[in-house]
Amino acid sequence: MADRTNARQGRQGGRASRVAARSAAEAEINPCPPGQVGGQYKPLSIADERQIIDTAFQILAEIGMSEVPASFQTLALQKGAELNESGRLTFSRSMMEDIIDGAARSFIFHGRDSKYDFELGGRRVHFGTGGAAVQTLDLESGSYRPSTLRDLSDFARLIDKLDNISWFTRCCVATDVPDIMDLDINTAYALLRGTRKPVGTSFTVAESVDPVIDMYDCALGGEGRFAGRPFCKAHISPVISPLRYGEDAVQVTQACIRRRVPINAIIAAQSGATAPAPLAGMLAQTTAETLAALALVNLIEPGYPMIFSNWPLVIDLRTGAFSGGGGEISILNAASAQISNRLGLPSGVASSMTDAKAVDAQMGSEKAMSAVATGLAGANMVYESCGMTASLLGASFEAFVLDNEMLNHVNRMVRGVEVTEETLGFETIRATVAGEGHYLGSAQTMNAMQRDYFYPELADRDDPRTWEQKGGKNAWQTARDKARSILKHHHPDYIPSSADRMIRDRYNILL
Repeated sequence: MADRTNARQGRQGGRASRVAARSAAEAEINPCPPGQVGGQYKPLSIADERQIIDTAFQILAEIGMSEVPASFQTLALQKGAELNESGRLTFSRSMMEDIIDGAARSFIFHGRDSKYDFELGGRRVHFGTGGAAVQTLDLESGSYRPSTLRDLSDFARLIDKLDNISWFTRCCVATDVPDIMDLDINTAYALLRGTRKPVGTSFTVAESVDPVIDMYDCALGGEGRFAGRPFCKAHISPVISPLRYGEDAVQVTQACIRRRVPINAIIAAQSGATAPAPLAGMLAQTTAETLAALALVNLIEPGYPMIFSNWPLVIDLRTGAFSGGGGEISILNAASAQISNRLGLPSGVASSMTDAKAVDAQMGSEKAMSAVATGLAGANMVYESCGMTASLLGASFEAFVLDNEMLNHVNRMVRGVEVTEETLGFETIRATVAGEGHYLGSAQTMNAMQRDYFYPELADRDDPRTWEQKGGKNAWQTARDKARSILKHHHPDYIPSSADRMIRDRYNILL
């Protein structure tokens, strides 16, 4: 009995020393930072890819696009597009292949602080936000209410402290700002004040672009500064499914190109409604539509920075309601990333668009399956990957916090397994089998402890009794505590006071 007790005490002491050693180095090593290389998951075979892409080219060459704004149609016809017998604008395969060859293959998405810069292209994966939630899950009451400008500002400074969220696109609409110009300017201002990470916004009308970029120039110190380091991209849907251009969005695109705003061209068709219900047919149409957006941008200016954001969305065909979570939308967006990678274009897809209203098991499972699928597929930018609830109608502070930790696990999966002579460790295995018979405390284990393993802050790994003694909190409560703490203590103001005064003198800033 005494020997067993001593052995148990020895094991406990070893664990304590390992924990202490890990804690000492914890701040120095992150085994799964953003920017891991994906592409391991390929839901489409090479033949599948080819058929879908071929059909997309055929759609553009034979069916073509309708409702083409006159200015762009004139340009496209001059560059080699044609009108078919139905009066629709068509692009030949050879023309589209030339456009793809001349398109931007990669570019830097800047933060206002260069430490947040990252390159778009290849198969490096970054997760960020998106959405236009009109409701916010209130941090205090736990109930939904209309989203406000203050919520948007709070979300911006929250993500400023969440390491796995590589950029912040406005995630909610300030329903308390009814004027269109005020809405666009104050949305852009909230992003400017709350974080130095790269950001993204949308412009309701083209007339909003110049005032917003002028404001950004002012914050950066002078005219033309934004163009030298464009830290904000524009979310635009220049193509409306099925297969027509949207005149207002085309005008916004043209205005953004004039002011050097990178374009995130989003195609968001819905299966069985604005796109075919079969998954293959949907991917063919949405690929064609995203290529039509690529043609728009590159015929205006070849090689202009554009994210090829094909977001195939799903509706529940029983009810017609948008379905943000599930296997179908996960595999569709993973396949979209695979197609974009095959075309060699900077890619954007969507994930984690849970239908759950509460921070619960449904939310966790739906978010995780789609984030893993799109990450492993090698999408460059995964939008909606955190914070969104209620089929994109809601945004949640607690969900942002939990999703940020989830993305650590996803990044770890995308990183994969490194197989080297060191990691195989044949001689360590030999020595251990001949010696102590376990790997606890060995140099190999201590090195791998930080290099290969992620240790969550929020997820509970205690035994049931210890968990109860600590208060028995569920994930929602734990995340709420962390969100409250960040919002209480983190009050960045990233706009120089002199610039802020100039901005407030010129614009109707409501924050």
